Amino acid sequence: MHDGMRIIDSSNHRALEAALARARATDPVFERRVARIVDRVRRGGDDALARCARQFDGVSPPLEVSRADMELAARRVPTDVRRAIAQAARHIARVAFQQIPKHWDVTVAPGVSVEQRVEPLARVGCYVPGGRFPLPSSMLMTAVPARVAGVREIVAVCPRPDPAVMAAALEAGVTRLLRIGGAHAVAALAYGTGSIARVDKIVGPGNRYVAVAKAIVSGDCAIDFFAGPTEIVIVAGNGRADWIAADLVAQAEHDPDARSTFITWNRTLAERVIRAVAVRAAGRDIVRRSLAAGGVAIVSRSSDEAMALANRMAPEHLVVDRESLTRRPIVAGAVFVGPYTAQAAGDYATGSNHVLPTSGAARFRGGLSAADFVRVMAVQRVTRAGLRGLAPTILPLAMAEGLTAHAESVEVRLRRTRNVR
Repeated sequence: MHDGMRIIDSSNHRALEAALARARATDPVFERRVARIVDRVRRGGDDALARCARQFDGVSPPLEVSRADMELAARRVPTDVRRAIAQAARHIARVAFQQIPKHWDVTVAPGVSVEQRVEPLARVGCYVPGGRFPLPSSMLMTAVPARVAGVREIVAVCPRPDPAVMAAALEAGVTRLLRIGGAHAVAALAYGTGSIARVDKIVGPGNRYVAVAKAIVSGDCAIDFFAGPTEIVIVAGNGRADWIAADLVAQAEHDPDARSTFITWNRTLAERVIRAVAVRAAGRDIVRRSLAAGGVAIVSRSSDEAMALANRMAPEHLVVDRESLTRRPIVAGAVFVGPYTAQAAGDYATGSNHVLPTSGAARFRGGLSAADFVRVMAVQRVTRAGLRGLAPTILPLAMAEGLTAHAESVEVRLRRTRNVR
């Protein structure tokens, strides 16, 4: 394995394809292990969950953190952190409010109307990782949009919620906080356990146990998306090499499997960025491992080719150095434009959600939003005259499909129209 980021030319097709490829190898043995944990909790309820919590989290009942305990812990959080949590929550709420689908009514034809009704989910589960770092920001990013959407019950799970996470839970409007994590927490949310009611949807990032468990339960409980290792792509033709390097290193510190990619049509800049990354990565073991495994600088032939390569990757985070690069179709979970739009600003403070699609899922969806916490349904109303007007559309199509009973369900109404008040 090479040491640190490497430079490749886009004309080197073999190296380029290797850099763009994603290792999505499955591990059947691991998946069966996770499935067994999920099944244990599904069948065994509270007792099985308690055993899993002892085995995997080192936690004994009671698993729920009381509101009094949350408030006591929150008082120990430094004032500047509490203020930051409150400000971040306000920004997230401001953006989330704009994301809620709108109610509308439309008259399609005389006597025919369709209404779009938007209603919040009743109960959701928010997964907040508690492994390498405490993540109060992830508590805010998952729970605040749910609260803004009108969800009445927000159940958060976190294997080791520290005081800052508890403060964030209070600020976000979490109704229950449970000290559980991993596949057993996902199973508890998806199927219920007795003391925990099943939720309508599970959202939030987690480790590979969480990701596989979410995939397993997705047939019975809605999820946001399957989340793989975090990733960043930076596209720039000029700018400060140390700033670009800082963003690449920031992403790499999340996880040894994180992917940090720099695409430029300026070879000199690529070389300067590689040197700056090496300086910033020194002494940071996780960063060095991440960059050695998934860090690359690609020298393209033009800005157009650079953006085409970025779109092929469909990255979780896309950073571009100039506004002109956004004036074209873009495929990314979230986009950061200009030298001062640090990706870390989106992680904490802009109000845009940092729970984002990875592993190419940005091809078909964006990040978590308030829209993920509502049900959108059509309410249709047709008068007698309206049905008469629709009949020339309904009847030929029903007969063409061979669905004669469909046609008859309309014809019977039209035949009896004179006798119906």
